Amino acid sequence: MSDILINVIVYDNNTNTHLINLYHNTLKILIYSSVVTGTMKKALVTGGAGFIGSAIVEALMFSKTKVTVFDNFSSGVLTNVNRWLHSHHFTLLRGDLLHASDLSKLEAESFDLVFHLAANPEVRVGSINPGMHFQQNLVATHNLLEYIRKTQKTPTLVFTSTSTVYGEPKTIPTPENYSPLAPISIYGATKLACEALISGYAHTYGLKAIIYRLANIIGPRSTHGVIRDFIQKLEKNRHELEILGDGTQNKSYLHISDCTEAIILGMEKSKHKLDVYNVGSEDQISVKEIARIIIKEMGLRNVKLTFSGGVDGGRGWRGDVKNMLLDITRIKSLGWKPKQNSKQAVERTAKELVNTTRA
Repeated sequence: MSDILINVIVYDNNTNTHLINLYHNTLKILIYSSVVTGTMKKALVTGGAGFIGSAIVEALMFSKTKVTVFDNFSSGVLTNVNRWLHSHHFTLLRGDLLHASDLSKLEAESFDLVFHLAANPEVRVGSINPGMHFQQNLVATHNLLEYIRKTQKTPTLVFTSTSTVYGEPKTIPTPENYSPLAPISIYGATKLACEALISGYAHTYGLKAIIYRLANIIGPRSTHGVIRDFIQKLEKNRHELEILGDGTQNKSYLHISDCTEAIILGMEKSKHKLDVYNVGSEDQISVKEIARIIIKEMGLRNVKLTFSGGVDGGRGWRGDVKNMLLDITRIKSLGWKPKQNSKQAVERTAKELVNTTRA
């Protein structure tokens, strides 16, 4: 534990809330949490060995919460959570939400919090195998909701959705109450269906739920996405980089440290049976600029950028939203705001991933 510094900087007797800065390697998590005071005792994190899930696990473990991770390791990585394996506050269950026999491992358990992050994160897969997103996103969510419905305790459910539920909105930045919601990818469609299902269960069975529509979340443990893709391509060919689409795709990027802060704070401050929050940065960055940042971070020069041209007006793939920026006014009103803009988040992640590759 020598590589961890925990610095408690605020204690407010009136709100009974701790404000903690946590540093672990390159991951910084700011937790607004009454978990420390014992309000929240047990948490289930589906997909807890994944990129975002493991960051949530880290926050909860530092907050003295008893954490159970349920993961099938299709995209999760054991090294993301292995530091906790010998803790008596941590349980790791290898299981799939699609299998009733695996869910039965949770039958004897009851949780105060359920963080549902298990999903297939590859947006492009939907155009090739739409059934995969239907099963791993929607059916898996239904199975989890049924498990919750049948337990004696009604937990708070935290669900990570996506900006792709908006499709191609005419309002930029896009607020949570924008309509119509018209996803252009199977991934976005199944995530929106999950939101509707969660809303139905919340109002029918008394479940409290918080839904986060995330922008592009990036960081050192990410296993896919444009930054990792570009680094891998440049490792194979240091003279030329192919960019899918026309390079003008313009989107919001948020570092995992900022994302985790938002999720924890939103959970603490949520007042209603069902709350929906956009989570992202307040600016955008183009794919072409991301490429230049990565080239610089890798110490390369004279790299030729080529463009595939893309589909449907320069998209990287069918279902790729070219222009995305979320209106984060609602969650900012709770006291959260991103510490890094899109460019800073990309620069930080590029450095983190390049250093990991070189290690």
